[in-house]
Amino acid sequence: MSSRRSRSRQSEVSRISDDQIVDLVSKLQALLPEIRERSSDKVSAAKVLQETCSYIRSLHREVDDLSERLSELLATSDSAQAAIIRSLLM
Repeated sequence: MSSRRSRSRQSEVSRISDDQIVDLVSKLQALLPEIRERSSDKVSAAKVLQETCSYIRSLHREVDDLSERLSELLATSDSAQAAIIRSLLM
């Protein structure tokens, strides 16, 4: 019985209120360039979450692309230039 009660208390404590969810969605919305530009429109929480996922995916692709370009640059640069670039990254 006590484990049931403690699980119940944990779920009550870990629940996020509706106000907190609205606040978090609003903060996410402010971080998304596409939605932020049209802030006058009311956007649903589902749309904000979809846009967040899309934005994170695009950031991952951008990081991968930049990493690949950097690797190519380091491979084609002479050792002095590559050393300078590596030191800037550290």
